[in-house]
Amino acid sequence: MVKTFNINDSVAKLVDKTTFLKTLNYIDSGQLKTPYLVIDGDKLARNAATIGKGIQNSKVFYAVKANPAQNVLDFLNRQGTGFEISSMGELHVLAALKIAPERIISSNPVKIPDFIAAAHNYGIRMFSLDSTAEVKKISALAPGSSVYVRLSVPNEGSEWPLSKKFGVEIEDAVSLILMSKDYGLNPVGVTFHVGSQCNNVYNWNIAVDKAGLVFDMAAQAGVSLSVLNIGGGYPIKYTRDVPGVQVIEQNINKLITQRFGKTMEVHLEPGRSMVGDAGIMVSRVTGKADRLNEKWLYIDVGVFNGLMESIGGIKYSYIVETTPQTAAKQNWVLAGPSCDSFDVIDKNVYLNEPEPGDMVLIISGGAYTISYASEFNGCAIPHTVIV
Repeated sequence: MVKTFNINDSVAKLVDKTTFLKTLNYIDSGQLKTPYLVIDGDKLARNAATIGKGIQNSKVFYAVKANPAQNVLDFLNRQGTGFEISSMGELHVLAALKIAPERIISSNPVKIPDFIAAAHNYGIRMFSLDSTAEVKKISALAPGSSVYVRLSVPNEGSEWPLSKKFGVEIEDAVSLILMSKDYGLNPVGVTFHVGSQCNNVYNWNIAVDKAGLVFDMAAQAGVSLSVLNIGGGYPIKYTRDVPGVQVIEQNINKLITQRFGKTMEVHLEPGRSMVGDAGIMVSRVTGKADRLNEKWLYIDVGVFNGLMESIGGIKYSYIVETTPQTAAKQNWVLAGPSCDSFDVIDKNVYLNEPEPGDMVLIISGGAYTISYASEFNGCAIPHTVIV
């Protein structure tokens, strides 16, 4: 039976129509039980071809943590994308796909020692750091490797800030560069992260300026740097429009050209912007209830098995299956399938009233969904399919 879905004008502006139609066709095929994640291969390929195109001398390293499904990584491998990893598990997946080590970097500034050794043994030679302890670890476990220092930069305007756990200020960054050289490593540059889902185009201005000061001070101390890693941060459409890749990269490219000239090697680590809007999470209504003057709607994917980012500030848009019995729109508290009261996805979600068994589509669900998912309470982790 062909299903129909209610998609209003505001949501229609946020979802790629082709991705939506391909998802509907897959749903109608009935191949999987919910919950599952549908990735539009054509959209993913377009993202891979677009990101980095607006920045001279750029190399793209997909942040595997955004979606580590093996079929997604295999697909991006065939697009020629590089990869950024931070753990033994991610290394094992790429090794199984026989990804060449020169296409892999590791930008977690504090890494587990066994991972450093295994990555070095695999042939990976690019590691980030932001502490003296990490300099010592890398020099001992991955001698002679190239390293780049994580710089602390503002994250204002980002829906998922990343500024407190990692990063150092300018003087400390220079000290780490000089120490790395003394320990037999090859300091090549600086990295930073403006925050995930960054809607402020000008966050990159301060970051590039700070990086430029590190390059200048390192040069004065006798160390010439050649790599600027700008991390990730490009936003995607969840509930509203966002600056596009072309707009962001036009600004970044201008900044880098003005500050460093046209020969700087630039590394990018897109995660959310690579796979997020290529995916639609397909779920099903499991129940509904009236509680304390609130209407509750329960679906089979929640905080623990796929929508962890919903508790950190990310809000999704939803498309509800419609039937002759579908009631008018109203506000819902949307909850997941586990018996834990923490499993609440969102409040005041304005949707038509579905019935148990009806489907709910969650757009821009391709990033940081299955990668965060667990089988807590025995709830299924969504399968990932590429169409």
